[in-house]
Amino acid sequence: MADRMAVYTVKERGEGKKSFWCRIGTCFTNRDGSFSIVLDALPMDGRLVVREEQQREERDDSPPRRTGSGAAAPARDRGGYSQRGDDDIPF
Repeated sequence: MADRMAVYTVKERGEGKKSFWCRIGTCFTNRDGSFSIVLDALPMDGRLVVREEQQREERDDSPPRRTGSGAAAPARDRGGYSQRGDDDIPF
């Protein structure tokens, strides 16, 4: 088992549609074999899915995500957070 895993919440979109996987945290394996889970958000249904993280090379080769406007999504740092500045917040 990996020392660090990704934590997701999964939103079912209905019959015939793909589910939406949203990464909401990280799970670490402790020295004694127990786990620590750090969440950045809470799942609406209380269900968490823990999976091994993808290798960095796999993530870099994927096409950029698109937003509703058709523009590429902002770059994200290693923790998955947006690298946009505070001036880009729309409120």
